[in-house]
Amino acid sequence: MAVAHKGAISFGLVHIPIQMYRTTRDVDISFNQLCKKTHERVHYKKYCGHCDKELKAADIVKGYQYEKDKYVIMDNEEIDALKAEKDRTITILQFTKLAEIDDIYYEKNYYAVPEKHAEKAYELLRDAMAKLSVVAIAKTVIGTKETLLALCPGEDGILVKTLFYQEEIAENPKAFAHPKLVKAESDMAKQLIQSMTKPFDPGDYHDEFQERLRAAIEEKISGQHIVHASDRKQDTATPVDLMEALQQSLSEMKPKGRRRSVKH
Repeated sequence: MAVAHKGAISFGLVHIPIQMYRTTRDVDISFNQLCKKTHERVHYKKYCGHCDKELKAADIVKGYQYEKDKYVIMDNEEIDALKAEKDRTITILQFTKLAEIDDIYYEKNYYAVPEKHAEKAYELLRDAMAKLSVVAIAKTVIGTKETLLALCPGEDGILVKTLFYQEEIAENPKAFAHPKLVKAESDMAKQLIQSMTKPFDPGDYHDEFQERLRAAIEEKISGQHIVHASDRKQDTATPVDLMEALQQSLSEMKPKGRRRSVKH
């Protein structure tokens, strides 16, 4: 797995060199775009209308538009020159409880892996945060952006979560009413939730659509016709009353008991 970012955690005067790795991988089926007539791959060309020619990567520079059709050019060397040593460092700003961070601020997750000879300092930080039940809020520059981070201790190491800044969070576009709830309905809803509550095991779930898609591709490769997936037949008499819907949902969640035999 490729290193996503290299840096060092700055914890007071303690310096902990680390490498960051993505915690997820893409397993989705990807499709290529083909010409409908010839089934040849579609290729995209970077073209300059003024020069009337296709451009190569070496011919392209970064430009910031400050007025219409006016740009200031910044190359990678100029951008890197703006980065001070502290910008490359993951500087811890404060510690806080994980519950203090709203889920809406989380963006991406990375594994923080210590480099050689940094394991003890890394473990000291991880262990201390875990025992105090806190996470570290830090900053570093990734690419051309100063990124806000949360360093979260786990049993196997430190997980780095990138955070959005407050100004990046969009407001909910539509307000909604909060109708007054009937106690009987509220109690029934809580009862339904409790009946569906169990420890979370990610291994219980998988992408069923991707499985059907892979099977359909195999069918087409072998020359078979794709069979349409059929969902469970829905009841035509769907309850419209909220209380009735809750009661029916709860009754479906209850385990079906064995019928007792009648003794003669």
